[in-house]
Amino acid sequence: MKKVLFISNTGGHLSELLQLKPMFKDYDYHIITERTKSTLALYKEYGEKIDYLTYTTKDHLFSHFFKFIKNIFRSIYLYIMIRPKYIVTTGTHTAVPMCYIGKLFRCKIVFIETFENINTRTLSGRLIYPISNLFIVQWKEMLKLYPKAVYAGWIY
Repeated sequence: MKKVLFISNTGGHLSELLQLKPMFKDYDYHIITERTKSTLALYKEYGEKIDYLTYTTKDHLFSHFFKFIKNIFRSIYLYIMIRPKYIVTTGTHTAVPMCYIGKLFRCKIVFIETFENINTRTLSGRLIYPISNLFIVQWKEMLKLYPKAVYAGWIY
């Protein structure tokens, strides 16, 4: 069974990622998101299949930098422990280091650009687009911004 890592930050990106839950049963999956009060409840449902990174926001730039560095090292550790063959993500900053780590180890990267954007590219989308094996957009208009992307419609 293929090992697939599903990763995103908390909030709307995680909500989008969890729309893929019907796929989980088809894979040896693992989920990574940020640790918040709301995401800790996911442990009851997913148990050992979920891990957490430190929650960080760019609103506090100074502490964000150090937490981001900490999350990079934690991502290296988690990647080595999980050893996925595929990484599926809806973004954002939480997922970018993991995708680059995965690419170093020849992991396949699947990025789903957020439903929220119709006419602009996200920062995580811009960073992961060049290394992705499959880049999925949820709006046809996004194909102008990401010419190699695949339009798959909404995941909601």
